[in-house]
Amino acid sequence: MRLRKRISLFDIANVLLLGIFACCMLFPFIHMAAVSISSAEYVTSNRISFWPKGIHLDAYKSVLKDNRILLGYKNTLIYVTVGTTLSLIFTTLGAYALSRKVLVFGRTLMLLIVFTMLFSGGLIPNYLVVRSYGLLDTRWAIILPSLVSSYFLIIMRTFFQGIPSELEESGKIDGLSDLGNLWRIVLPLSKPVMMTIGLFYAVQVWSNFFSALIYIRDASLYPLQVTIRNIVLIGQVSDTTVTTAMGDKPIVLESLKYAVILVGTLPILLIYPFIQKHFVQGATLGSVKG
Repeated sequence: MRLRKRISLFDIANVLLLGIFACCMLFPFIHMAAVSISSAEYVTSNRISFWPKGIHLDAYKSVLKDNRILLGYKNTLIYVTVGTTLSLIFTTLGAYALSRKVLVFGRTLMLLIVFTMLFSGGLIPNYLVVRSYGLLDTRWAIILPSLVSSYFLIIMRTFFQGIPSELEESGKIDGLSDLGNLWRIVLPLSKPVMMTIGLFYAVQVWSNFFSALIYIRDASLYPLQVTIRNIVLIGQVSDTTVTTAMGDKPIVLESLKYAVILVGTLPILLIYPFIQKHFVQGATLGSVKG
């Protein structure tokens, strides 16, 4: 006999609240998508809400023909690929070392790392450090200053501490060094935390525009987010319609801005579903102590 699952009042309220919250999160994206593919007369008269009217793709054609967008994509992909890879490497090495009980001055190092989470030098000291190392107007000015996050380092350290020490002891009996244990035993068991923190690092680099504004003056090194910012801010003081560089018919500036924002957001939205299962498991690591 199959038992029916009882649906309580809490379940109904929970689903309703989560549904309302999801709609609030999705509404800006749906509205921007509708405006970006709607005809100019409907956009200028502010008659677009959820559904597009007079569908056309002129705004997206203009965005994809803009060399600034393509160059911004190229730079951002370089920053995300190199930055995320190096961040994971150094975070993993630091977290693994700090998770070992035999590490000399391990507790002192952890206190220093936690101290950096509470206090920072500020913008001007950071700028002076970057300038003193000759990183201004280089790609490394975007990657190196935020290479390792103290918060993610502590999360990964907590995960490594939860791996049974017997596994590593068996590896040492088989002749593995500490790096061998890390590569052959620890990392294969750390896929959830690696995927989760890798996603956080990638989103952090992808969304970072402030560092480029401070450290980069060469427009050829601008990431995509700076390009989007410039287009949106310029649009605030421009006319309501613009003409594309390819000689096409005028496009409503609001449609163009929304198309640029969606083009810059779409890659992260497409990547997330593929690593969601690892994200759910990795986000709850360290929540159960035994």
